[in-house]
Amino acid sequence: MKILIMVNKIEHPFSNVVAFEFVDEITKEDFDSVIIPEVEDLIKKIDKINLVYVLNTDLDKFSLAAWWKDAMVGIKNITKWNKSAIVTDSKSIQKFTDVFSYVMPGEFKGFDKNELEEALLWASS
Repeated sequence: MKILIMVNKIEHPFSNVVAFEFVDEITKEDFDSVIIPEVEDLIKKIDKINLVYVLNTDLDKFSLAAWWKDAMVGIKNITKWNKSAIVTDSKSIQKFTDVFSYVMPGEFKGFDKNELEEALLWASS
């Protein structure tokens, strides 16, 4: 059985940021094979997490196990969060992301889909 990966690493010029695009159904395997190794490598390099997620799928397309993996990455590395950007056209997700800065260490900011370059630049600064 072939596992389809629905998370793509986004290539960009900033060595202190990892960025991912989410498409279609998101599973635990997507986090295990793509996101977690990249985040762990970034922590080894800079001892912080600067992250950009581009949501090209609805949140209900994330499996419960995927949500759990995402939460565990956050909790396991709670002192490492620096900047996280969520790029989406959903204003409610953007607002939630902005508010998240008040409950988690680090800065969190929502961006429109046409602002990916700005999100990457913000996360890298």
